[in-house]
Amino acid sequence: MKVLLSIKPEYASRIFDGSKHFEYRRVIFCRQDVKRVVVYASRPVGKVVGEFEVGGVLSGTPLSIWRRTEAHAGISRKEFFRYFSGTAIAHAIRVANHVRYDTPLCLQESFRLSPPQSFLYLAGD
Repeated sequence: MKVLLSIKPEYASRIFDGSKHFEYRRVIFCRQDVKRVVVYASRPVGKVVGEFEVGGVLSGTPLSIWRRTEAHAGISRKEFFRYFSGTAIAHAIRVANHVRYDTPLCLQESFRLSPPQSFLYLAGD
């Protein structure tokens, strides 16, 4: 199973250049069979730019997740805690085997989908 995640372009770039090993989420997918994440780089890029394997999901308080992931967060402490402000639980998706597409894909043309607010399950391969 795959999910489509909307990710800000600067964070998507960091995933694919190898400097961001975790994608942080306030809300995480419930299905246990999610193996891959398809990355939609939000505006101004507005394209599907690549994908990665889910190397596991960490969940806990924002502070505990920061302490476990900060060395490979790919974002600053300030950005991290701003994002998780007011939330009790933080989730960190471990990025494994990332692949940047040679040619980014148009979400509407290639997948017949609109950009998800957070994530969207994708059927098939």
